[in-house]
Amino acid sequence: MLDKIFGNESISMIYLNLFHYDEVYSALIEKNTGIGSRAVLNQLNKMEEAGVLVSRSVGRTRLYQFNPKSPFVKPIKEIIEIMYSNMNIKMKEKMFKERMRPRAKGKEVIS
Repeated sequence: MLDKIFGNESISMIYLNLFHYDEVYSALIEKNTGIGSRAVLNQLNKMEEAGVLVSRSVGRTRLYQFNPKSPFVKPIKEIIEIMYSNMNIKMKEKMFKERMRPRAKGKEVIS
C-alpha cells in the first residue's frame, strides 16, 4: 500500500526499514527486501539529495537515517507508522529478518 502513496516499492521498503531500525545501511535493505543494490542506492541517494535522509560513514559502511531537520520527515513518519502499526508480528518478522544488536540477556523470544 505504501508503494501507491510514495509511487515506488523501493522507496516504501526503504522507509519501512528506516522506521523499524532508525538507522540502516544499503546491504541490510537489500537483504530484507530483495531489491537490487543499484535500485536501493539510487533511492537512498535521491532521498538524501531531497533532504529527507542524512548519512554518515562508519568505517567502510554508509549509514542512513531520517533527517531530523527536515520538515517533511514528521508527516512521512506518521504515514509509515500507520502502515507499520497495522502489520502483524509474522509480517514484521518476515520483513525485518536482520537483528541490529544482540538480544538482551534473559529477554523472552516471541514466536
